[in-house]
Amino acid sequence: MVLVYGSECWILTENIKQKLLVFERKILRRIFGPRQKASGEWRLKTNEELEKAINNENIVRYIKYKRLSWLRHVERMTNERVAKTVYKWKPYATSLRRRPRVRWEDDVRNDLRKNGVNN
Repeated sequence: MVLVYGSECWILTENIKQKLLVFERKILRRIFGPRQKASGEWRLKTNEELEKAINNENIVRYIKYKRLSWLRHVERMTNERVAKTVYKWKPYATSLRRRPRVRWEDDVRNDLRKNGVNN
């Protein structure tokens, strides 16, 4: 659980997702250990075997679930709470002309849209 501490506030880029999945598979291989074939040869579990062992519940899905849980919590807060104030705050100044960075809210709304939630 130390790995996902504060993950409710992360923006999950493809690079971060890939690193998390690689780390998770590394830990799972250590937990499940090598298997011995009938010929006496040892081998590590494949990615498919690891996915089957954890029922396709990987760390990225867990983080997305926690972010949606945090969003529900913030939406229920009163407007005087600091977390709600920061969530609703819009900057006054304009930034340089370039591609805008992905915000946490955009990332979470994209996850919601992929799951079929429109509001």
